[in-house]
Amino acid sequence: MIDTLYIAADHAGVDLKNALKAHIEKKIIVYDLGTDSSNSVDYPDYAEKVCQALKQNNSARGVLICGTGIGMSIAANRHRHIRAALCATPEAAKMARLHNDANVLVLGARVLDTAQALAIVDAFLATDFEGGRHAQRVAKFS
Repeated sequence: MIDTLYIAADHAGVDLKNALKAHIEKKIIVYDLGTDSSNSVDYPDYAEKVCQALKQNNSARGVLICGTGIGMSIAANRHRHIRAALCATPEAAKMARLHNDANVLVLGARVLDTAQALAIVDAFLATDFEGGRHAQRVAKFS
């Protein structure tokens, strides 16, 4: 398991971010990169913060949250060092780590309840990259 996580959300995901942060920080160090209110903000700004933090600390992972997760996924995956996976189930999060070495989990606050999101983030954090035949494929991303 990793020891550091960067988390950020837009206004639609702030409540879910706070719930996840409280859960995750019992296990690892969590850096909350915002936002901290339901006032409207631009999700690409918060995706950028997590992506830049991961550029400086490539052994960490990130979690991004917006309304559906789609916008954050698009914004994060513009960076060559990021492998962001929008996941709606724990199984998808596990496979994103096992086969794709995803370093950012993206969640949709308007499509998941808190219990679902907690299960997904736990699977993401508990799963290591399998490597092997998947390593050559992942290497092609960057």
